[in-house]
Amino acid sequence: MLSRPARRVESSSAGRFSTHPEPGRHVIALAGNPNTGKSTVFNALTGLRQHTGNWPGKTVDLAFGKVDLCGRHAVVVDLPGAYSLLACSEDESIARDFLSEEGPNAVVVVAEAGCLERNLSLVLQIMELTPNVVVCVNLIDEANRRGIQVDREALERELGAPVVLTSASRGAGLEQLKRILIDLIDGRLEPKPIPVAYPVDVEDASRELESRLPTLPPAVSRRYVALRMLDTDPRIREKIVEAIYARAKSISDNVVRHIPSSAPTLKTPAESRIDDVLTSRWLGLPVMLALLGGVFWITLVGANYPSALLAKALFQMESWITVAFQAMHAPDWLHGAAVLGAYRTMAWVVSVMLPPMAIFFPLFTLLEDLGYLARISFNVDWCFKKCGAHGKQSLTMAMGFGCNAAGVIACRIIDSPRERLVAILTNNFAPCNGRFPTLIALASLIAAGSLRASLLVAAMVLLGVAATLGMSWALSRTVLRGVPSSFILELPPYRVPQVAKVLLRSLYDRTLLVLKRAVIVAAPAGAVVWALANLSTPAGESALAFIARTLQPMATIMGLDGFILTAFILGLPANEIVLPILVMAYSSSTALTETTGLASLGRILAANGWTWLTALNTMIFSVLHFPCSTTLLTITSETKSARWTAFAAIMPTAVAIAACCATRAVAKLLGLA
Repeated sequence: MLSRPARRVESSSAGRFSTHPEPGRHVIALAGNPNTGKSTVFNALTGLRQHTGNWPGKTVDLAFGKVDLCGRHAVVVDLPGAYSLLACSEDESIARDFLSEEGPNAVVVVAEAGCLERNLSLVLQIMELTPNVVVCVNLIDEANRRGIQVDREALERELGAPVVLTSASRGAGLEQLKRILIDLIDGRLEPKPIPVAYPVDVEDASRELESRLPTLPPAVSRRYVALRMLDTDPRIREKIVEAIYARAKSISDNVVRHIPSSAPTLKTPAESRIDDVLTSRWLGLPVMLALLGGVFWITLVGANYPSALLAKALFQMESWITVAFQAMHAPDWLHGAAVLGAYRTMAWVVSVMLPPMAIFFPLFTLLEDLGYLARISFNVDWCFKKCGAHGKQSLTMAMGFGCNAAGVIACRIIDSPRERLVAILTNNFAPCNGRFPTLIALASLIAAGSLRASLLVAAMVLLGVAATLGMSWALSRTVLRGVPSSFILELPPYRVPQVAKVLLRSLYDRTLLVLKRAVIVAAPAGAVVWALANLSTPAGESALAFIARTLQPMATIMGLDGFILTAFILGLPANEIVLPILVMAYSSSTALTETTGLASLGRILAANGWTWLTALNTMIFSVLHFPCSTTLLTITSETKSARWTAFAAIMPTAVAIAACCATRAVAKLLGLA
């Protein structure tokens, strides 16, 4: 039951979580199953006042943001999606540990109205951990369309916790959620959760353990600790799980009503027919490839003109900066490093990366919000099983297309340590957003027409997927031998994306943040490359030319040249800067040549002996080579092993070298090179 006491309940302080510097801050945790709209609730509460930060004491990144509750400043922490606190996966452990160790002032558990019974098991577990729970039954509009109605008042009585019915994508119910959070934080609302009734022997053992427990922090529930100590016994654990699910079913039966005139199904007939096509054994993959090619075609067609326009504007600014340096009587070396090196590299990165990303990321986010990415994972799940890997690796690979470091972190959702390590070591084969600009630019030079270029980029993506599967198979039969485990993949319902929000979120969360990282890395890297291009060896050649000449024999075997390999090595901090470094290295003036479009880039590369085979092998090496420094650091953090980190760098590089050598050999054998 709920009570509203006259006395004020003091807020508990959050332990080590330091996302908000002011004393007396309020921390609100957001928990829930995957695909319940939890991130939509988070975005609706925090707007753009959010970012990703580290949880002190843990190598864990959590999304958090600020929300103003009528003058009460609070931090909202978006915990990883979890089905249970009886943790198996690392993500579930993170959610459990944060709730138990940090003692947030309130926990908003987001549940899906259409699948309430399944979601209630997590609600019941969290209420055992803390009484400060607000249940947010989201996607209520979808449930109503399917003839499913939730009795809010009855659910409150069954749980003893406040309940809000919301449709976060439309903003419905969010103001009521904020009012309840204010009452909870101010102490005007004190939930009294109704505990799950376990079998008598479990309850007796729990009470006995509670009486023997030492003094615990205020945020830690003695009953929860006792139950967790008991569930180490498989027989008791089974009884606990059965009682939780039985209670969840009982509550759902009492509060959920199906309207007879409506279809109480999770899918409409139209959605079922669409799924029959998109997840078909025969049509699923062709449709996936067609969509992938379409996304790249739109990106290529749409990015050409803005990229040339942006490059022209940025390089025009260079003359103004040069005038400013001359007015200050700056030395030539400073002008060279700052303008001809740092600024030109930065200008190249911005002009080449921004237009494609501004088109690609919104399209990718639209597919994600539509619910299609889960269907892609479903289509390739059987491939990973055949290769001895976990089906969830398909999800982590999809994350890698955005950022390989994020893909490595996402491997926490895999329960098995062996399969998690396989996923970590092979995630780099998924081309990240830092490599797409290079692939798109080179594909435009090789293939005549946007359609052929988009198909070539799609082929490179498929090459990365094939390498992921191939190396997963090899690892699962050699150094990481084992049998793949099974998992259940939930296909979320199709949802109409909110285009305006998608554009804003993809621009802010992905495009600008990735561009910021690229610029931060590109500017100093450009200065370093300019210095290498202008420092001479005793033989009179530049340091950059010396490095390239040293690498030339290996590069020739691979169908590349020494400058290409040098660019990839110097581009270790970020894949985005490989092409700018390469163009600078080729420049006869030892500075990045002003390029205002793909045509001028093509002339520079052709003047330095490039053929179609050189460009193709550069694309292949870009897809398969060693991870960037950020991903390598993330691998070290996740595996706690320098040996596996070294393996993660050497293995893909060896695969890339072998692939380039094979491509060159086949081309020569066929008389094409």
